[in-house]
Amino acid sequence: MNKKNESPQEPGDAGRPDQSRDQHSPPQSESEQPHALSAQAQRDEEIAEIQQHSRHQPPGIQKPPEVPPAPPRKAMTIVGVLLLVLIIAGALTLWAHMTHDRALAKETERETIPTVAVVHPLAEKPDEDLVLPGSLQAYVESPIYARTSGYLIQWYKDIGSRVEKGELLAKIDTPEVDQQLDSTRATRQQILAQMDLAKITADRWENLRKTDSVSAQEADQQASGYKQSQANLAAADANVRRLQQLEGFKNIYAPFSGVLTRRTVDPGALINAGAGAAGGHELFDIARIDPLRVYTSVPQAYASEIKAGAKAVVTLQEFPGQKFLGKVARTAEAIDPATRTLLTEVDVPNKDGRLLPGSFGEVHFAVGYGSGERDVISCAGPASRCHQFGQQGAVAEHQHWPRLRRYAGDPRRHLARRPDRHQPSRFA
Repeated sequence: MNKKNESPQEPGDAGRPDQSRDQHSPPQSESEQPHALSAQAQRDEEIAEIQQHSRHQPPGIQKPPEVPPAPPRKAMTIVGVLLLVLIIAGALTLWAHMTHDRALAKETERETIPTVAVVHPLAEKPDEDLVLPGSLQAYVESPIYARTSGYLIQWYKDIGSRVEKGELLAKIDTPEVDQQLDSTRATRQQILAQMDLAKITADRWENLRKTDSVSAQEADQQASGYKQSQANLAAADANVRRLQQLEGFKNIYAPFSGVLTRRTVDPGALINAGAGAAGGHELFDIARIDPLRVYTSVPQAYASEIKAGAKAVVTLQEFPGQKFLGKVARTAEAIDPATRTLLTEVDVPNKDGRLLPGSFGEVHFAVGYGSGERDVISCAGPASRCHQFGQQGAVAEHQHWPRLRRYAGDPRRHLARRPDRHQPSRFA
């Protein structure tokens, strides 16, 4: 406040309003009067302090203190810092713009590359499954006969026995053959003695011929007698070897590894050499059952689709739900004129011996598209198109750009309807 507006009041004047209020206030009791006097005194003191403080204040608004001007070096430093901040801010802004431009250029380049969905073609199942009856047979089966006559001493293997090649099966006693062998050996010794005498005689007559003591005719006869003795000795040796071989047939050995499927003799039985009409008796049957041969007759309509090496599946009633994989080993390469069928052999592995020779089964052949001769693969429809030459699909080969390949089948069938986006399509 200004001094003109200030009107100093005396301490006594300050208490006048209170005195006027006291005049109109109702009379107080004796106990309240000291308390009212102390409160009045405190207010008077506060009013006096306020008035005293207002006297010492300046009459108007005070001016701010004058600040001395900054030295020139300090001003240059401030200006340099400001310029550096501006340069850094500009560089950051420029770098941000350049980064954004590069990212935008890369994104644009990436967007220009066409994106295609790549799928791996899958082999489709064959159109048809040709099921034919088949007969399981051993890969090799042979009956065993005796090559010498005699009596069976003992057999060492029974039916169901697995034998190895060269394993002893039975032994035969051959007394007649033994006697023949002894007689033949004695005859050989006689012939050998005659040959020695014939040689001595021929040499003697040859010496006499040199002195003209004997005629040439007589010397030649003695030399011919020696040559006949040599031939007789060779025949005796051959007969001895024959009987020795018959002696070796007293032991019956397995001709190959397999399973004995039949035994028809017991110890003490008379054994005749030979087979069939000669009166021979079959001793054993042996069969090799790994792998097995499965023979079936393929109708003429499907004969062209059965090739050697093609896969086949064999099923048996005693093994429901189980499939035994095999392979076509060979065909007759000729149609049987009586049945108009092609005889086909399928080889099936049988290491565990579960399949038994002589069993009846069914042979499944995959024919039609997807059977090997006409393999079919499928792919999703988005990469395919239809035009006047038939159905085509885009195929990626050796990491090159996709190439169109024509689908197998009748083009008119493909022109009828464009393949659905998710419908499998065939192509060769």
